[in-house]
Parts: sequence; C-alpha cells; structure tokens
Amino acid sequence: MAREMVTGALSVVITGASAGVGRATALAFARRGWNIALIAREAEGLEDARREVAMAGARRVITLPLDVADAAAVEEAAERVARSFGGIDVWVNNAMVTVMSPVAAMSPEEFRRVTEVTYLGQVHGTMAALRQMRQRDQGVIVAVGSALSYRAIPLQSAYCAAKFAVRGFMDSLRVELLHDRSRIRLTMVQLPAVNTPQFEWARNRMGERAQPVPPIHQPEAVGEAIFAAAVQPKREVWLGWPTLKAILGGMAVPGLADRILARQGYSSQLTGEALPAGRQDNLFRPVAGPHRTRGRFSSRASSRVHAIEPTLLRAVIGGAVLALPALAWMAGRRSGARHRIGS
Repeated sequence: MAREMVTGALSVVITGASAGVGRATALAFARRGWNIALIAREAEGLEDARREVAMAGARRVITLPLDVADAAAVEEAAERVARSFGGIDVWVNNAMVTVMSPVAAMSPEEFRRVTEVTYLGQVHGTMAALRQMRQRDQGVIVAVGSALSYRAIPLQSAYCAAKFAVRGFMDSLRVELLHDRSRIRLTMVQLPAVNTPQFEWARNRMGERAQPVPPIHQPEAVGEAIFAAAVQPKREVWLGWPTLKAILGGMAVPGLADRILARQGYSSQLTGEALPAGRQDNLFRPVAGPHRTRGRFSSRASSRVHAIEPTLLRAVIGGAVLALPALAWMAGRRSGARHRIGS
C-alpha cells in the first residue's frame, strides 16, 4: 500500500490547508503528483494555496471553503472529493485555532470555539473520511497533534485540552478498527514548535505578540514528515527532540515540569513586542487575504526535523524497566557472595 501511495496518482484531503503546516503538507503531496483537496474557511487564501499547490506538481486540485466545526459541511465535502477523485486515500486533520490567554480571562464561548475546531473538527473529518474509506476498506487518517497533547502549557489551556482529546479519540477508534479487522490505518503526528502565521492570527489577551516556544522548525520540514507518516503509517510519530523532551519529561517528572513552566511558560511564548493596532484574529472568522506557509520567525527556524517513532522508544524503556528486578537480584547475589567470602 505504501508503494502504491508514493507512485500512484492517489487522493488526499487536508484541512487547515490555506496556510502553515496544512499548506506545507499539501505541497509535500503535490510534489509527488497526488490529487489534492484543500479545506479551509477563507476562499481567497484557499485559492492562493491552490495556485501554489498546482504549480508544485499536483495532478488535480480542488478547494472546499468550509468550517470544520460544521459536521454536515465536512461530510458533504468528503462525498464531493470521493466523487471527483474516485475515493479518498488519505485524510489529514490539521485545522486548528487557539487563544493565548490565562483561563481566568477567557469566556465559555472561546473555550467552545477552540474545542469545536481543534477537537471536533478532527472528529468530523475522521468520521467523514471513514464513511468513504470503508467502501474500499482502505485508507489512512492522519491526526496532526502536538507535544502539547501530552504536556499542557500555560496560556493555551483550550488548545492543549483539545489536543489531549484528539489523542484519546484516536486511541479509542484505533481499537475499534482492530476489532473490525479493518485495513484503514490511523496515525498521529505530534508536532514541535513550528514557524507558521498562527501566532499572528490567534486571539491574544496578553498584550504582547506571541511566538512558538523555541526551538522552532520550518513548516516545510513538518509537511514532509506528515507525508511520510501518511504513506508509511505508524501508530504515532513524534517530531523533533523538543517534542521528545517535553513528552518524556512530563511523564517522568510532572511536578518539576509544572514548576519550570510556571517560571518560563509565559515568557517563552511572548516576544515583549506590543500587539499591532487593529489586529484581527481568526477565532470566529478567517483572516482575509492571501495566506502563507511560513510565519515571521524564519531567521530562528530549523529546516530539518527528526521523526521519532515512540513505539521503539517505549520498547527500549519497557525492556529496561523489566530488567531492573533481575539486575537488582544479581547485585544482591554478588553482594551476598562477597559477604560469605569475607566472613
């Protein structure tokens, strides 16, 4: 299946595709000649992305302006893509919104909106993709996650909660597909900090411009990693050493991680620059105009990202943990032997 996907003119649907990671992912598929459906809210931004994706080598490109919080619209889009391309081979759930704010300064409506897009948007996309993929009993659904789906940070409580929820949803669905002996595959790609325009567009109650928590990575590298995860799906992929550090550190010493984030979590996400006058955010309405792949942090962003498969890592850690009792027993035997000789 992986070889077919790389060489054939198959089809992919990408949400949040007009900018940032979604647009970079679309370009990665385009360079391999795929049929591509782009989903985002803002029609002009989508059209701008369509032109770039077509020039990059996509076989066919269609745009679907819609809000992933609208389940019926997502379902209709999936049906249209399946008719146009003869099926859906890969669906990438990437759309997201966030709010930079302490919990105390947020409204219930803001929490609801982040949840509807960042969590339920992935649920809606997955359900729509499954209805099409089940007809052929094949396909791959990619959930774009984050290190923050394991280790929550201050000022993004709604976003972190949504990403945690996506991980739980995917784990539950994966078991159901195994139970059904389905050939449909799921993978979740946990992202590091990425240089995208979202930091200019996110609703911000902090009075300062936001930034990704360094070290920062370019979206093109992340897009290539998402493509690789789609064509050779593993249960989960962690991108970047910072993601590995955040996840394992949060698991091993959560209290220490809390204290570090209490000291550094605010300043690491803020630049000290005042927010521009008249700034618009994209929480309830899209930002108008042409969209971009990169944000404004290119001078600080790495063009490479390491993909880490946690299954192997867990096996190593698990083996070490299981070996500890045996090592302790052997150490005790040696100690006892030395004691007997000494006596």
